[in-house]
Amino acid sequence: MSKQMYNIQNAGAGDRLDENQNVETIAYRDKTNEKNRRNNEKSAEGMDRKSKKKNKKLEMENLKAEVEMDDHSIPLNQLCKRLQTNTDLGLTPGVAKQVLQRDGPNSITPPKVTPEWVRFVQNMFGWFNVLLWIGAALCFIAYTIQITTLEPDEVPPDNIYLGVALATVVFISGCFSYWQEAKSANIMDSFKDLIPRSATVIRSGSKMMCPVEELVVGDLVELKGGDQVPADVRIIKSQGLKVDNSSLTGESEPLSRTPDCTNQNPLETKNLAFFSTNCVEGSARGFVVRTGDRTIMGRIAILAAGLEANDTPLSQDVSRFMSIITTVSILVAGAFAVTSYLLGYTWLNSVIFFISLIVAQVPEGLLPTMTVVLTLTAKRMASKNCLVKNLQAVETLGSTSTICTDKTGTLTQNKMTVSHLWCNHTIIDADNLIGHEDGNKVDTDCPAWKALVKVCCLCSRADFVAGSERLSPLK
Repeated sequence: MSKQMYNIQNAGAGDRLDENQNVETIAYRDKTNEKNRRNNEKSAEGMDRKSKKKNKKLEMENLKAEVEMDDHSIPLNQLCKRLQTNTDLGLTPGVAKQVLQRDGPNSITPPKVTPEWVRFVQNMFGWFNVLLWIGAALCFIAYTIQITTLEPDEVPPDNIYLGVALATVVFISGCFSYWQEAKSANIMDSFKDLIPRSATVIRSGSKMMCPVEELVVGDLVELKGGDQVPADVRIIKSQGLKVDNSSLTGESEPLSRTPDCTNQNPLETKNLAFFSTNCVEGSARGFVVRTGDRTIMGRIAILAAGLEANDTPLSQDVSRFMSIITTVSILVAGAFAVTSYLLGYTWLNSVIFFISLIVAQVPEGLLPTMTVVLTLTAKRMASKNCLVKNLQAVETLGSTSTICTDKTGTLTQNKMTVSHLWCNHTIIDADNLIGHEDGNKVDTDCPAWKALVKVCCLCSRADFVAGSERLSPLK
């Protein structure tokens, strides 16, 4: 009987042992599976990052390539079939709503904006500031060591004074740099003024004013002199329409727009009007063929916002200087600290000696000097209508040897003005009609001058704007 019970007990113990082994095996498998799952997730995240980076690079390369489109060259009936629109009625509200949900609003996507606190931290702890912050921290550490190991009367206040001075200099310089950058607008702010508010659109045969953001591909829009083109538009009817493409191509002369396709290159053909360009005169009707980021101006905006920021020559020189002075400071201070310890000084005195030598070799006056010099230069440039977004860009501009830029609309305002007049057999400088540098004045009572002024008034197309009586004539 006892033998049978012993066998049963052994059998039960063996079963429990097998169960424990099974539980441990299952737990080990679960742990292994969890580890494998985490590794797979990390690998997938790494693959996603690489894929996103590769896709972004490919997208930027595509934006730099020539514009490929055939909406301007295909027959009009084929374009209407593609866009599900009509030359007289335009889109229906239902189709327009579906296209708006598919393509999104007709607006340029703004770039990612750096939060203000991040910009403040970058100015406070970036560039040369880190070395000075380290110097201030070492001063506070040395003072803390002294005050905890020495008598209060024996602790010199030099380290605390120097630490406060360094921290104050860095903080003021960082705030000054942040304030200077905060005065400059973001690069995309310049594109906001180019976007018109509303547009005249025809849907289901009814003419209405529609917000530009709600325009979709296939909308039939009307353009007239004084309007801004609300999207990339193919002209189907034109009554002497001329557009100003200076903001896009730099062309100073107004260009006529007709329904005829004159070139396979969409930038050269006459039957396309581009987003944000100005209608100078005439009127026209056309179909919206591209909206938002897919427009020519949208491509330019994305390219401008996607440029990678490289280190300026000044930041490279400062980084190199920081590396050299840090290495030299640590080596020299370490050598003197070891020597002082070998000569019989205590380890505390050696550590304080080490910290003091490092702080002594930090050029505290370099940062405020550079900040003040760059800020004064930026202020002088601002007085000449040149806005500096980054203080380090001042030095970069100073080291530039060749500048390649477009003239019309960039170096000039693309506004034709009268510079000289010929009146009564005399050439008159238009900038000094009343008082010349040589002291001579225009005889405003002369019949020839009165006739000239009358001709100028009668030949002018200027309109009177109410409330502008007190404004300068030049504005």
